[in-house]
Amino acid sequence: MGFKDVRVVVAGLGVSGRAAARALAGRGAVVTGVDARTEIDGAAELTSVGVRLRLGDGDSLPDGVDLVVTSPGWKPTSPLLAAAAAAGVEVIGEVELAWRLRPETGAAPWLAITGTNGKTTAVRMLTSILRAAGLDAVAVGNVGEPIVEAVTAGHDVLAVELSSYQLHWSSTLDPRAAVILNLAPDHLDWHGSLDAYGAAKAKIYGPNTVRVCNADDPVTVALAGPDAQRFTLGTPAPGEFGVVEDLLVDRATTEDPVRSAEELASLADVAPFAPHNVANALAAAALARTVGASCEAVREGLRAFRPDPHRIAHVTEIDGVAYVDDSKATNPHAAAASLAAYEHIVWIAGGLLKGADVDDLVRQAAPRLRGAVLLGADRAQIADALARHAPDVPVLDVSATDTCAMDLVVTEAARLARPGDTVLLAPAGASMDMFANYGARGDAFAAAAHRLAAARNGLSREA
Repeated sequence: MGFKDVRVVVAGLGVSGRAAARALAGRGAVVTGVDARTEIDGAAELTSVGVRLRLGDGDSLPDGVDLVVTSPGWKPTSPLLAAAAAAGVEVIGEVELAWRLRPETGAAPWLAITGTNGKTTAVRMLTSILRAAGLDAVAVGNVGEPIVEAVTAGHDVLAVELSSYQLHWSSTLDPRAAVILNLAPDHLDWHGSLDAYGAAKAKIYGPNTVRVCNADDPVTVALAGPDAQRFTLGTPAPGEFGVVEDLLVDRATTEDPVRSAEELASLADVAPFAPHNVANALAAAALARTVGASCEAVREGLRAFRPDPHRIAHVTEIDGVAYVDDSKATNPHAAAASLAAYEHIVWIAGGLLKGADVDDLVRQAAPRLRGAVLLGADRAQIADALARHAPDVPVLDVSATDTCAMDLVVTEAARLARPGDTVLLAPAGASMDMFANYGARGDAFAAAAHRLAAARNGLSREA
């Protein structure tokens, strides 16, 4: 698609929006950048390449627009986007724009990943495997560098993380291979319903895409269709990736999947070890195999992988109790996966539930809980579920919201824990009620745990 003299509005001038504006201006489009903020980073650079800026007004649609490229966070009901739809102006996202900006020949194939949880970990694992295979691979999309810049950078392959927001605004994507890792209610305030959320996720599959799905998640199986490759935490059937004893195996791309399977890696190669991380590794391996990655590359890539912070990260051990930071578990589905990884848990939970139901989460976790410490805006909802499904589990409510709140939370959790237990921060809610983001929440937890460890060590030396 040519963009010379096309009149484009870029709605939202964050990192991806600025990259989109630069890319369009460089191709001769007449670009207007719109943002509700009165000041943005990189304003001078944008104006230097010919982008017109309209700051402080994110609602009204300029006259004579041919195309709108929107930030993924903007809802379809936003006034500017609603006005564009009413006027018959096409609205796309940065990911769709990047797809249209690919070179006509020699474009790097896309290996795309979406799902409610695990996207970033799976994309990072995939990138590590591809690099172990000797390919120039980069993580892009909802993680890493802006995808509109990566598509023309000459990489061998792109590992693309896609959110439901990004997929909502896409229409012609056709990745080489793609996977929906899992699907559970999330972002329903944005999409309006679970069906709409699932429909957005399903846009990751194009007409020529090798479809991969989670055999243990019936919703993803339905979205992928009958011809998809599958991965499972159980013993794989022909056409699946799965686990046999302590091995990750491929029974999908071998010459004779009915009679044989190829060893990809061992469970010990997956770190940090947890069932949902094994699922992420299998999904990453399935995608990597579509571009020729060997079994050896899968093993070496998984061994080399290092998880991003705040994803079931071991912080410290105090008096035989492990302290684990999974602040990234910002919804019940993610928290359930985290809780399933440990046998005896003092659970730190709470935050903004965004309308999510926690009953199933608490019911499933109840047998593992030694106690719970609750904080944040929606802690009462979790307390109610615990009272119904885990009435014998002691629950401590921390109402403080100041900078000392996490120290109190960790201290109370330590009182409930016994040697061999895990104090697990897996909040099941977003962090913005108390913290700047989930990273700041995880950092506060880790700092509080280290302070407690130092205090305990000091007492031990004095004794």
